[in-house]
Amino acid sequence: MNDQLKTKAGQFKSKEFANASMAMCALIAAADGSIDAAERQKTAALIASNDVLTIFPPAELQQKFDWYCDKLNKDFAFGQVEAIATIGKLKSKPDQGRAVIQIGIIIGGADGNFDADERKAVKDACYALGINPSEFDL
Repeated sequence: MNDQLKTKAGQFKSKEFANASMAMCALIAAADGSIDAAERQKTAALIASNDVLTIFPPAELQQKFDWYCDKLNKDFAFGQVEAIATIGKLKSKPDQGRAVIQIGIIIGGADGNFDADERKAVKDACYALGINPSEFDL
């Protein structure tokens, strides 16, 4: 999945894609309802090492990721709505939307356990994009 994304990455260099990707990563980090410092740091490291996201300045990605994490930590339900709305902005760009979903799956499964909460976060993002979750075996 990561190799497919690398092939398309150059086409996705837009602020909307970067924001949606960071919103997705924050949703995965907060999937269980909160984000502890270790989880936040681990997810940030995964973002920095993701080949697809290297097309963006790391500092900008970190800033956006932190922004979404802070929103989710302050008020999980409101932060979740905001993150999903950001992802939903790619509804008219299905290739970019699918790439964001794939990033969520890669980040969620990076620890070897793509758990039910993480799967739900990715499913919610699929619905916001108008994509059937079964396309990704969810």
